[in-house]
Amino acid sequence: MRATMGARPSATRTQWPDTIANTTELDDLLSEPTPAAIDTLARLDGDIIVLGVGGKMGPTLARMARRASDAAGVTRRVIGVARFTDDHQQAALQAHGVETIRTDLLARGALDSLPDAANVVFMAGRKFGSAGLESSTWAMNTYLPAAVCQRYLSSRIAAFSTGNVYGLTPVGCGGSREGDQPAPVGEYAMSCLGRERMFEHFSRTDGTKVTILRLNYATEMRYGLLVDLARRIADGQVVDLTMGHANVIWQGDANAMALTSLAHAATPPLVVNIAGTEELSVRDTATALAARMRHEVRFVHQAAGDALLSDGTLGWRTLGSPQVTLTRLIDWTADWVRRGGAHLDKPTHFESRDGRF
Repeated sequence: MRATMGARPSATRTQWPDTIANTTELDDLLSEPTPAAIDTLARLDGDIIVLGVGGKMGPTLARMARRASDAAGVTRRVIGVARFTDDHQQAALQAHGVETIRTDLLARGALDSLPDAANVVFMAGRKFGSAGLESSTWAMNTYLPAAVCQRYLSSRIAAFSTGNVYGLTPVGCGGSREGDQPAPVGEYAMSCLGRERMFEHFSRTDGTKVTILRLNYATEMRYGLLVDLARRIADGQVVDLTMGHANVIWQGDANAMALTSLAHAATPPLVVNIAGTEELSVRDTATALAARMRHEVRFVHQAAGDALLSDGTLGWRTLGSPQVTLTRLIDWTADWVRRGGAHLDKPTHFESRDGRF
């Protein structure tokens, strides 16, 4: 289903708001497609199905897929699949032109009942609460990807993974690169490497075209490392500096890069880091947030000489550079938290160095 004649990608946004007024505006910004995303979905045939659409990123990614397809003049179905424990979330997706299917992907026969789609975005996964329920984590993160590969062996698949599959790397060296040997710490990270290996295995044996997206870390105003820091500052809590450095990327940029990656799906899989352009200092970032929020900030411990860091160079070259800078993200986050904006109350636990979540 190709684009109609005359469809053109929109220009890259050059102006961003100084403040994000509410969740409606936030979701609009997070789902605004980049020119690269529009161009990709103009060139690709077939429908898009997003497996695990009910998570933190899924709704705005699915909306972006819908908006990018419409902007490209392409007629296609965009389908979001999740358990949808929140009825409002399902209704909101439908209101924005995303078809929804409510199911438990691990249930017997669930995958067989899903419609065919030429393009699959795999977002299902389990992280928080893994400690003590490791078997459920492995089932979701490793068994399910194998089943998805068998169900969608002729599709292009963009599979979300995590920078946690890397080990800690020295600060100031740019972070882990895609060719580095994985060194996962803890069962969550090991199960995520298992997920990658399943996609790699079936890509090699069945010829399925895949991209593996090692994300580190997506952030928006309701969730993310910056929100964790800002809320601790606002609540008068201390900021632990032990994990003293990190990467963050605007979730809208991560959404666009994921959709753009569908055009680069390959066998064996193309592995790409999705990370921000700066090696964020937790101390400096917390200090900047506190100044904007007119709060004091207190620190404990000293920053270690290593951290969980990813080098995003290949991703920027292949899928497009992030449009939203770290400074703008700090400005938006400080303003949002200071005004009492909505939050998901789901800490990232970015400070964990033992792999337990």
